[in-house]
Amino acid sequence: MSHSIYLRKDGRWEARLSLGTDEQGKRRTRSFYGKSREEAEYKLLVSQQNLADEYAVTEMTVRELSIEFLHTSAVRLKESTAANYRMKMEKHIIPAFGDIQCCMLKSKMIYQFVEQKLKSGLSARYIADILVLMKSMFRYASREYHIRNVMNGIILPKCQKSKTTIFSHEQQEILKSYITANQNLTTLGTALSLYTGVRIGELCALQWADIDLKKRILTVRKTIQRIQCPSGKHRTKLVITAPKSHSSCREIPIPECLCAMLAQFQTDQNIYLLSGKTKPVEPRTMQYRFSKVLNNANLPSVHYHALRHAFATNCVTLGFDVKTLSEILGHSSIELTLNRYVHSSMERKQFCMNLLSWSAA
Repeated sequence: MSHSIYLRKDGRWEARLSLGTDEQGKRRTRSFYGKSREEAEYKLLVSQQNLADEYAVTEMTVRELSIEFLHTSAVRLKESTAANYRMKMEKHIIPAFGDIQCCMLKSKMIYQFVEQKLKSGLSARYIADILVLMKSMFRYASREYHIRNVMNGIILPKCQKSKTTIFSHEQQEILKSYITANQNLTTLGTALSLYTGVRIGELCALQWADIDLKKRILTVRKTIQRIQCPSGKHRTKLVITAPKSHSSCREIPIPECLCAMLAQFQTDQNIYLLSGKTKPVEPRTMQYRFSKVLNNANLPSVHYHALRHAFATNCVTLGFDVKTLSEILGHSSIELTLNRYVHSSMERKQFCMNLLSWSAA
């Protein structure tokens, strides 16, 4: 509903609200008057709120809203994102609120939900993701049906930054020695992640067409992940999609030290690098194989993502500027690079502190 505010010839302010047209096509308006612009505008705002309440949908349940929101959002969501939304709705949102009418949902119920989920063992970060999804749902409901947005003002649970396990310099040297002595497709993939920072899904999706050894360029244009299926005989399926964001599509210069190892295994362009076949290796399989590499090298068990953290930290230590590193990692901002992937080891802290000196005048 559009409106206009202007000063009349009689000295009063008029706020005119457009209500569209009637059945004969004639414009319908409603006017509000005041001695000041603020008074007329206030009367207009009160009337708009009353009209919104008058036309609001009151019988839609949270289950119905969830289904409609997912359906209308599907065209703009990646398949993996839609599957993630569906899982959160079916596992958490609908069981807790499904039969409640949207207009009857109270902020107290939301905070009780958060408390229950925290007690059940879910992390604050995961619960925050659920609430962010609910915020999107109710923004849609408010926009389309004038349903009061109960999620306005809901405070997300405070997420504690988890301690990231990273490889020490000595552990990285042990890993590199093991890779040198045991060269195969799994250790090749491990070396690529350690020296380019590619994510495990991006690594699994690499084909030899993405590796240009003449120009020494690795191109990231897709990723692999396993998602839940809404129907069919299989509960999950493997999908190959574009990377997680636009900035994740990138070209990474290949370090010269990796070229000989890559050339040793190079084959037809349609072959996947990790499998040596036309069918890819999925991320959980690569994680399992990486765990075996760590075990064989007598190294502690860590998640595959630790290689990406090690790469970022090594680059900072070697003097990479943060903008260059951020683009190599495929981040949308340098803040994300600094806050999430750059870690200072105790050895680095000691080195930096030893740069200080006490010189007497």
